Amino acid sequence: MLQEILNDVGIVVFAASGALLGVRKDFDLWGILTVGALTGVGGGILRDVLLGITPPTSVQNWPPIVVAVVASLVVFFFHPAFSELRRSVLLLDAIGMGLFATSGASIAIDEHASAFAATLVGLLTAVGGGILRDVLANEIPLLLQPADLYAVPALLGAGVVGVGATYSSAPTWVWLVIGTVLATGLRITGLVFGLRLPTAPSGLWRRN
Repeated sequence: MLQEILNDVGIVVFAASGALLGVRKDFDLWGILTVGALTGVGGGILRDVLLGITPPTSVQNWPPIVVAVVASLVVFFFHPAFSELRRSVLLLDAIGMGLFATSGASIAIDEHASAFAATLVGLLTAVGGGILRDVLANEIPLLLQPADLYAVPALLGAGVVGVGATYSSAPTWVWLVIGTVLATGLRITGLVFGLRLPTAPSGLWRRN
């Protein structure tokens, strides 16, 4: 039950982040609904394809896409309530990333994936929708922006669920909560304090 709730909440917040980016890019209604819906369900579709769940749950059943569209509609009509669009996109993306990382890993465990495979599936579930959103909006994906911690929090959150659910006797929901809080908290902390991974030293590749 908690896994399903986290997945649905992840769809809502990721769809909202996609719709907000569409508003910031001055998309029309169709464009906002499209980028919102695809952002909301894109990671789940990638997860299901990797796990061999066909057709993907978001395509086989109507609730995921309807939830994503409704969230996008809410943003379309009430986006002035978000005083700073970019900040709102980043916050919602952080929450969605944490939720999808852990729920993706948990679903992979349910499909008898190893802890390692579940961690990777969780990571790809977390970043898939955001990459699709940014590509559609002609933005550099947050995954690749050097100023942000993005993939590392998702990887750690998914790893907590993958390893914990596989090798511990504690209930899976415990690891879902811990992993979600860890991934989302680390992402937000990185945004607030400007934490980043090191980049390649400059001057090593000078042209002759």
